[in-house]
Amino acid sequence: MTDTSQAAGQVAGSEARPKDAPGSAETNGAISRKLRELYQTVQDEGVPDRFLDLLDKLDAAERLADRERQK
Repeated sequence: MTDTSQAAGQVAGSEARPKDAPGSAETNGAISRKLRELYQTVQDEGVPDRFLDLLDKLDAAERLADRERQK
């Protein structure tokens, strides 16, 4: 016997997802927009002076090490 609760030609488990279901195009689009917004705010933030100072010190230490290796 066949299951009459399924529409003709429809495979079990292939029902359309609700728009707000996990993995739906609408949900994925919303997640993508939120991630882009978050990334943009992080990108717009300035680099703290402390971090820039640390990078300068690292560059200086690397230059000194390079000079020592070349001797």
